[in-house]
Amino acid sequence: MTTHTAVPTLKAALERGASVRPRAGGFPYLAEALRQAGTTLCTMTVPSGAMLYVTDAGPVAVQAEPLISGMTDVPPFDRAALLTALRADQAGETSFPEFVRGCWEAGVVRYDVDLTGRTCVYRGARGETYTETYPAVTLP
Repeated sequence: MTTHTAVPTLKAALERGASVRPRAGGFPYLAEALRQAGTTLCTMTVPSGAMLYVTDAGPVAVQAEPLISGMTDVPPFDRAALLTALRADQAGETSFPEFVRGCWEAGVVRYDVDLTGRTCVYRGARGETYTETYPAVTLP
């Protein structure tokens, strides 16, 4: 029997990140808490609300509430709308579900966070991408 430690380790990292992150500009603090706990990659499949965390202890899937059900047209990739959603989130003006909804409305179907390289790559359905880096931070 294998003992799985990925879920409790990830939960603890998410809780730590949430406890130290400031309201504005908080994502780098959450990302650093995850990185320090051994998470190397986070992938969000936007319409399904599914997040995959790749950790040293093993991969973990987290299913949130899907944004859509059934069949629907995918919005066209809109870099300006994505930047608006990103800047509102970075300013602490939106919740995470609101941020994800903004990504969807901007035509983002997936995003990948490389916690080692400190980059987020937002992807459209036709291969469009927008990459943003985030700063290194020191956790309290």
